[in-house]
Amino acid sequence: MERFEQLAAALRQSCPALELREHEPMARHTTFRIGGPVRLMALPRSEGEVLACLREAERARVRLVVLGNGSNLLAADGEIPCFAVLLTGLDALERTGEREIWAGAGVSLARLASFAAQEGLAGLEFAHGIPGTLGGGVLMNAGAYGGEMVQVVKEVAAAGRSGVETVPAEQCGFSYRRSAFSDGERVILGAKFQLEPDDPAAIRGRMDDLARRRKEKQPLEYPSAGSMFKRPAGHFAAALIEQCGLKGLTVGGAQVSEKHAGFVINRGGATCADVLALVDQVKERVLQQTGVELEMEVRVLR
Repeated sequence: MERFEQLAAALRQSCPALELREHEPMARHTTFRIGGPVRLMALPRSEGEVLACLREAERARVRLVVLGNGSNLLAADGEIPCFAVLLTGLDALERTGEREIWAGAGVSLARLASFAAQEGLAGLEFAHGIPGTLGGGVLMNAGAYGGEMVQVVKEVAAAGRSGVETVPAEQCGFSYRRSAFSDGERVILGAKFQLEPDDPAAIRGRMDDLARRRKEKQPLEYPSAGSMFKRPAGHFAAALIEQCGLKGLTVGGAQVSEKHAGFVINRGGATCADVLALVDQVKERVLQQTGVELEMEVRVLR
């Protein structure tokens, strides 16, 4: 019996209610709508099931990949030899104090921000249009329009080899698109947020304003992984790409958005190979013409 079969058998024995899928297409689980099948996927709905997945994956010596909404991910075209744990089932969301909200790792940032607005708590407006889940948002210190997770996270619950621990914000190591969880040694299970009381209508008004700005500037009508490149020191990736005349550059079904040069979009039928070939062309042209080396922000799963 091969390792993934052994892993599936062990999980079925220890967690009979855990949903497992073999050869599950990643195109169903990324906002790019690109990607071949992972060898095995688990869809846990509790902290205990997540811990079982971590424990059994280590015993089986298989590569484990934690997923949320797949909004910052480009998956390879062929079969991906890994065990994917999809955390969208960790969807608890509640107010836990006068200024505090607790959310599970699988809660979408849009739902989190809307809940906070409904409760009259401000600070998460920036997150409403980020197409990811809390787990990925905290891991990457996601941000937009001047807001970042570091500004609102109070503590994070994370699972590792020693069990579940509560990590206060000052120990989360937040920096630009990184945190202490970026090394993959611990899996984020949820987080508590410290927010500020405000009028729900005023909060919603700010969220609506940001939504209008996003719709005007970003190619939301096409599948993508959001901003394709990290912000280079002293520059903006989109401005450099546009300066080099690369808006609309196309490889197969992948294209540099004509609406926002920082986005690579799937115009239909794009493959991982198309996207990577396009990214290589963009990086080469920008380096040649400006001397700036672009770095991908989107993670590639092979």
